[in-house]
Amino acid sequence: MKTPLQPTWDLDVLFTGGSESAEFKQYLDNIKEQIARFRQLGLETKAPAAVEEAAESLRPRVELLQSISIMLSESSAFTSCLAAQDQRDKKAVQLGAVVTSLKAEFLSAVTGLDQWLLQIPDAIWTELLTMEEWAPIAFGLEERRNQAKEKLSPQLEALIQDLSVDGYHGWSRAYDTAVSQVRIVHEEGGQQHELSAGQAFNKLHQSDRDSRQALFAKWEEAWQEKADFCADALNHLAGFRLQVYKHRQWSSIHKEPLAINRMSEETLTAMWDVIERNKAPFVEYLQRKAERLSIDQLEWHDVDAPSSKTQKTYSYDEAAALIVEQFAKFSPQMADFAVHAFENRWIEAEDRANKRPGGFCSSFPASGQTRIFMTYAGTADNVSTLAHELGHGFHQHVMKDLPALSQKYAMNVAETASTFAEMIVSEAAVRQAASPDERLALLEDKIQRSVAFFMNIHARFLFETRFYEERVRGPLSVDRLNELMITAQKEAYCNALGSYHPHFWASKLHFYITGVPFYNFPYTFGYLFSAGIYSAAIQEGKSFENRYIALLQDTGRMNVEDLAHKHLGVDLRQPEFWQQALDLSVQDVRQFLELTK
Repeated sequence: MKTPLQPTWDLDVLFTGGSESAEFKQYLDNIKEQIARFRQLGLETKAPAAVEEAAESLRPRVELLQSISIMLSESSAFTSCLAAQDQRDKKAVQLGAVVTSLKAEFLSAVTGLDQWLLQIPDAIWTELLTMEEWAPIAFGLEERRNQAKEKLSPQLEALIQDLSVDGYHGWSRAYDTAVSQVRIVHEEGGQQHELSAGQAFNKLHQSDRDSRQALFAKWEEAWQEKADFCADALNHLAGFRLQVYKHRQWSSIHKEPLAINRMSEETLTAMWDVIERNKAPFVEYLQRKAERLSIDQLEWHDVDAPSSKTQKTYSYDEAAALIVEQFAKFSPQMADFAVHAFENRWIEAEDRANKRPGGFCSSFPASGQTRIFMTYAGTADNVSTLAHELGHGFHQHVMKDLPALSQKYAMNVAETASTFAEMIVSEAAVRQAASPDERLALLEDKIQRSVAFFMNIHARFLFETRFYEERVRGPLSVDRLNELMITAQKEAYCNALGSYHPHFWASKLHFYITGVPFYNFPYTFGYLFSAGIYSAAIQEGKSFENRYIALLQDTGRMNVEDLAHKHLGVDLRQPEFWQQALDLSVQDVRQFLELTK
């Protein structure tokens, strides 16, 4: 791999000129023209009388459906990257709104296709999907037809999509605007620094407890100042969603997120039940960590902070080398992909002001590329995040030659690929530690991720479930949202902490994402599912690569229960798989407790 690497991405190879790109404007115009043609096809609603007639009518519809879907994904990824790299770029925000409008227009037009699919007689439909032409996308077509059966009339579904632009999605954008204005003044090295939300979040886990405590107090204060705006956004976003559910006669608030993630309620329940029965070791870890920090009980801001004095740091080039080396031991193709991403500047990692908080990987399916966003500060956690996002990128990489309808995989299996990549690197880092203190620090970094998935994410799931249950009766106040958040955190952490984060609901972007409701439990699913995959990979060695890639390629054309049964031979609706996967994390805790006696 050629070094030194540049920690900034290149977006100009996609569309030259950033948010002022004339090329991108033309691209959006092209999408609009294709949507108009697609909508025109939707006006032809004659039910086919034979399978040949059905195939002839379906062909142009599916061709446009897949083309527009890919172009919209490309456009959405581009505008998201522009807005993330510089929150002052108002033009990027406006372009994002244009793409959102095009998506709504497209989804409105798709209701015509859905109506036509429902008119195809079952016998003709079954025969159609067995034809060689349609077999590669049969799962996606069948899924689309089944979902259409549970929705309103095409006219009402189209109206919902039209109103969502300024209603549903508008509140999400309003939240983004509020976040972009968050500024926190923090003293470091005797100087005052004004931090964006993203920069402040990156410093919340620093080793110096007094500094961390002071910054967390300012963090809470900053979100308290924005709480009214955030509460308005959250209440209205949820209100819109609940009204849609009511008119579709969907009684469960989990129905949509489960359907999006192609998993059953039984699987979700089995996963959480196993986690709840196995929290004791993690509570013991939190208690031991408090002892190591010489305090009676951890505060919220202590949970993700290091308790070890030795904290290894990695330059960006060192992190890249470590990731590539470890990927190669499991999959040379993963390693090759990572090298390509690093050398071709697919990664935005520079630590600078005005970037949005968090990290993500965006797919550009039309270009066959991806882009990774994060703020890299050299910590072990940063290295894990980088590996995590590269795992997302590799997932899309192995899907790029499949039909668009077979590339559409859900968040829970997306998090599987990313967490598997993260696990490869973190396990290797622990094994290669240069000293006992370094090994302990890296082991703790691993355990903190388990705590995040089993406790922090659980708190989010509990909060969001209860919020929606109450929101049916009307908007919730800031005080009530804080109460729900603290109650959920206490339950999820088994009352192991001395203080909590009442405005977490305001600071966490995931609650405001309209594309995926309940942007929480898929993370935990992916973490544990990847643990099962990692266990299989350890047993099989390099020959597992082809099996792994085959599993990833099936994520867009199977529900998760069938995926797990086909590639791992397990039943996700039963507790056995989840227990075996979780035991790997418990082993880490037991090792930590032994090393810190």
